[in-house]
Amino acid sequence: MSDVSGTRIDVTDGASIPVKRDQGLFTAWRMAFFGALAVLLLLVVLQPDPYLRILRFIPDGIVVTFEVTIAAIACALVLGLITGIGRISRNRFVNTLASTYVEIIRGIPLLVQLFYIYYALGRFFQVPDMVAAVIAMSVCYGAYMGEVFRAGIESIDKGQTEASRSLGFSRGQTLVYVVLPQAWRTILPPVGNEFIALLKDTSLVSILAVADMLRRGREFASETFTYFETYTVIALVYLLITLLLSKLVSIMEDRLSHYARR
Repeated sequence: MSDVSGTRIDVTDGASIPVKRDQGLFTAWRMAFFGALAVLLLLVVLQPDPYLRILRFIPDGIVVTFEVTIAAIACALVLGLITGIGRISRNRFVNTLASTYVEIIRGIPLLVQLFYIYYALGRFFQVPDMVAAVIAMSVCYGAYMGEVFRAGIESIDKGQTEASRSLGFSRGQTLVYVVLPQAWRTILPPVGNEFIALLKDTSLVSILAVADMLRRGREFASETFTYFETYTVIALVYLLITLLLSKLVSIMEDRLSHYARR
């Protein structure tokens, strides 16, 4: 049961994951990362006012960005796992419920969901801005994660399930102890990709008065009128963060592949 399917889920959103077997992408990652880092350092050294001031102004916004991202991705993983299992369930009601959730949520833009939870539902009860941001992003990305988990589970050879059931495992035990550990290798790249995409989409929560990195940048720019300089720094910082995260996902994928070959 240690064999792992070689199937890989195509990545269609977020950042590309650099892998050594794709030399073009691997080289592009290094050029983009070190190029962005060099440009940022050069700007700070040559013109500390306003570039250094901007960098000193946004760290708390970076912290908030990561807080929203981590909280939302944790909730989205739980929702995604439940949804993915529901999508392959033989129970017609559960399957229909999970499929309907995926279709509805994926058909509504994230920005609209943010407005709906914070402003529309605010007519009936007040949702704190940070909570509204996490809920909206969790629900939205939970639908995408559901499809990732479904594809990952279905990528495992049916023989693995049959062998497990023949050893006396229940359907639930087979899923938990046999299928999911093997599917994780297939699931990890798109999950990491969605994590990066979610981090970028946290820029939308600034419309709810959440003091993320973009909102902090907007505050600085509105006070100093240095819009070009501020948004240049914000763009470079976002780029460096997403490139670092994509590299971490690549390292994790390589380690999982090495472990699977043992």
